Amino acid sequence: MNKEQLDRATQAALAGNRRTFLRSSGLSLGTIAATGLGVAGTSPPAALADPLTANNASPLRARAKRVIYLFQSGAPSQYELFDYKPQLMELAKTELPDSVRMGQRLTGMTSGQASFPIAPSIFKFAPQGESGQWLSELIPHISGMADQLCVVKTIHTEAINHDPAITYFQTGSQLAGRPSMGAWVAYGLGSMNQNLPSYIVMISRGTGRAAGQPLYDRLWGSAQLPGQFQGVKLGAGNDPILYLSNPAGCPPDVRRRMLDDLQLLNAQTATRTQDPEVETRIEQAELAFRMQTAVPELTDFSDEPASVLEAYGPEVHKPGTYARNCLLARRLAERDVRFVQLFHMGWDQHDNLPDHMSKQCQDVDQPTAALLRDLQQRGLLDDTLVVWGGEFGRTVYCQGPLSETNYGRDHHPKCFSIFMAGAGLKGGFSFGQTDDFGYNIVSDPVHVNDLHATILYALGVDHRRLTIPFQGLDLKLSGVEERNPVTALFH
Repeated sequence: MNKEQLDRATQAALAGNRRTFLRSSGLSLGTIAATGLGVAGTSPPAALADPLTANNASPLRARAKRVIYLFQSGAPSQYELFDYKPQLMELAKTELPDSVRMGQRLTGMTSGQASFPIAPSIFKFAPQGESGQWLSELIPHISGMADQLCVVKTIHTEAINHDPAITYFQTGSQLAGRPSMGAWVAYGLGSMNQNLPSYIVMISRGTGRAAGQPLYDRLWGSAQLPGQFQGVKLGAGNDPILYLSNPAGCPPDVRRRMLDDLQLLNAQTATRTQDPEVETRIEQAELAFRMQTAVPELTDFSDEPASVLEAYGPEVHKPGTYARNCLLARRLAERDVRFVQLFHMGWDQHDNLPDHMSKQCQDVDQPTAALLRDLQQRGLLDDTLVVWGGEFGRTVYCQGPLSETNYGRDHHPKCFSIFMAGAGLKGGFSFGQTDDFGYNIVSDPVHVNDLHATILYALGVDHRRLTIPFQGLDLKLSGVEERNPVTALFH
């Protein structure tokens, strides 16, 4: 063996020793990251006793222990829900002024239109709750929770098409192949429940548009993070998690002995190869065994009072619906799952918006309000951050034919609305202002990466410190540009 080969062998042995030390000490990179962040439930070492924080003065206070993200895939129109623009009635069917559009990018679906007529919403708005928030008649149940809602009207993004826009919200980048938001949170803060995954995903199809935008498993993947932090998808069938149940003729004690033998072989492979994915397989197999008891208990609603089931609406009894997934989200919050994400498809109303969006709102209105109220009544809303919104907004001008009762709207990334609740947020509060056309931001813009920083801030994590080295960058959820949490949203 020459000197160069000896040096390589020595370096490999040292690297192996470091990895072996971390495992034998009961540490993981996620544990080290969380410790360095000074987040809730951890104590930073002396070298990090004065961690970098949002205001460079004091450690962040964790307002939330968990997140429930209700992602409305396809992009709900802000004009029909949250951003009330009554002055548009006087401008109906007139051309959107060039001074407002300012040459902003259009999609291929409307770039060829000769006319861009203004389409005011045909739905009524009214002030709701003691706070007097103006909300749409399309969401009467959510409106009943107005005093708990923190509505942000000035979210903006660079993405104008669905897949990069959804990817941006889920991973902090328009390019596929980055860790998802839930994986980052699970990696940084760890698990609060040893019998369920830290990150769980559920998908439902809306009635507003049958052919919704596709959703790929990479949207809840772990990418460069260890595999155990990826999201686990709960399905709607008899087996919510595929291959979790024992095969026919395989009792639990036989399965346990088989796993023990498999884990022994995997442990030997891990020691020999130092491959972190082998350790992921070991942890996933053990978690799956514990989930064989936890998941059936989770999805059994027999212990739910009839009044609770009724509050979520009739669809709660149908597997795979948004209503049922909302109740599951509350049950997961009770069991301290760190990050729960519901994707509801069907919000892409390019035409027939009044009909399609009415159906879509009927899907989500009652279950969303029931989830908020249920969390509140159980004392869980105080330390749960709930987020509701899509990947971009819709245009003030009409796509296609415009009539008194029918119209459509194209994609609009420059400003749109979401709402949040819980976790010390200001309830009955509206943040940011758009112009009279709802087309541009007038004050308090919130970029999608600012939203990521805000979610981490609510969890007590400084977004600048939750990083991993990747291709010469300190990769993080909030991107490479300077972003800031919107602290004005919190008490």
